[in-house]
Amino acid sequence: MFKIKRLIASAALASVTAAPLYAETLRAVMHSDLRLTDPVMASSYITRDHGYMIYDTLVAMDENSVVRPQMADWSMSDDGLVYTFTLRDGLKWHDGTPVRPEDCIASLKRWGSRDTMGRQMMSFVASMEPVDEKSFRIVLSEPFGPLMDTIGKPSSLVPFMMPERVASTPATEAISDFTGSGPFEFVRDEFQPGVKAVYLKNEDYIPRNEPPSWGAGGKVVHFDRVEWINMPDSQTAINALSSGEVDFLEAPMMDLLPILESNPEITIKTLNPLGGQTLARMNFLQPPFDDPRLRRAAALSFKQEDFLLALVGNPDLITPCAAMMGCGTKMDFAVGGEKIAAGTGQEEAKALLKEAGYDGTPVVILQTTDVPVLKTQPVVAADALRAVGFNVTSLPMDWQSVATRARNKGPADEGGWNIMFSYLGVADVMNPLGHLFMDGNGEQGTFGWADLPHLNELRAEFAAAPTEEARMALAKEIQAYAYEQTTYVPLGQFVSPSAFRSDLEGFVTGPAAPYFWNVKRAR
Repeated sequence: MFKIKRLIASAALASVTAAPLYAETLRAVMHSDLRLTDPVMASSYITRDHGYMIYDTLVAMDENSVVRPQMADWSMSDDGLVYTFTLRDGLKWHDGTPVRPEDCIASLKRWGSRDTMGRQMMSFVASMEPVDEKSFRIVLSEPFGPLMDTIGKPSSLVPFMMPERVASTPATEAISDFTGSGPFEFVRDEFQPGVKAVYLKNEDYIPRNEPPSWGAGGKVVHFDRVEWINMPDSQTAINALSSGEVDFLEAPMMDLLPILESNPEITIKTLNPLGGQTLARMNFLQPPFDDPRLRRAAALSFKQEDFLLALVGNPDLITPCAAMMGCGTKMDFAVGGEKIAAGTGQEEAKALLKEAGYDGTPVVILQTTDVPVLKTQPVVAADALRAVGFNVTSLPMDWQSVATRARNKGPADEGGWNIMFSYLGVADVMNPLGHLFMDGNGEQGTFGWADLPHLNELRAEFAAAPTEEARMALAKEIQAYAYEQTTYVPLGQFVSPSAFRSDLEGFVTGPAAPYFWNVKRAR
């Protein structure tokens, strides 16, 4: 239940530019408009960010990639088959009812039916059952080494905890009840898709008595109210931040950063140090990339630095990176991708075209025109591919058209495609079980449809590996094989700084930042 004073103040806020009635209101312009609010059904980052506002997690990963208790402590049996979770004291849902083991079990089941890593985990689960009013256990049919990394994954899809009545909603059906136990409450009556989303401090939330670290540790809320304001025009958002109309701008356009850097009232800071991985994905079903030699030739034609500089411009914000599971992660391995990261593979690419007897079959590139982080890669790629001998055709279109056409498995001249470009947060590639482009399921898998049974076998071995050392060895083997078969081409990492008023302090960094707990105004 929202406090009466909150309802009165909320009703009086006629517009985002009206004088605030809250002494402590933070107004933020996020990277995207919030429209989808079910963090199990939608994998978009803005929906994940919404989830972190109102829900909490059983465990969370810290800045050292160590999974730590959040809502619950846990223990594991000697044989690795039984995990027992014990909820910490004082956990309540926003409606005032206590968090129960049954709620957590239902939440894990719903999430586990949708998330890639969750489905892997659930295939090892024999049962999940309450022990008492504060504890429950997960019993496995055989050991699943990355279980805690899976439950503690920091990005989409995050296993947020919901009341049993909400988590019982089929995973194919969007929830309509947004009761959580997290540090903020969602004000549904003030939600205006395309305009704003509003969150109020959860007065009953009890933070952990620990320093914050990524999504782990104490979530101390200093603002009574947080508003996410939608401002799709970049210059308008810059002006609003400069004038103090808004406090925080998550993703200012790179080209406009110099305007903000010259303003002493604005601070520029990278809150997500891992950043994103930009990438190329080829179509395994259609010529010429049904031939692994030509997939590899295309990959070797690329130089990561060319893509990154075209995308970001600022060399301080980019990192050529051969690690498919991301640089700066615990699976930061270069094996197999050294030439692509260095951009020294062009002569080998030409030799592979000759060896494969390339006949000039067109390479059709889906060229996104309306999303800044996707516009430049197709142009750079077309030049690189032509330079080593490929016949290239680019098809300019908006991102929604690209996303639709990417599902077409037919030949390129019948509405299909050969190569497209995207990006993922490094938090979503840091484990081969959750990596979107590490599946080998063919036409039943991710667009591009890599039919690589051996890749799936290696991932299954990774899931069943008994030690961290064994998993790291298998991760290297997975990456080497993925490069050999060119399941996709990582084109390097980049970070996107945020900008905020200089009187704000306490922002917690992490792979799902921005987090809005611990932020406060300097006095």
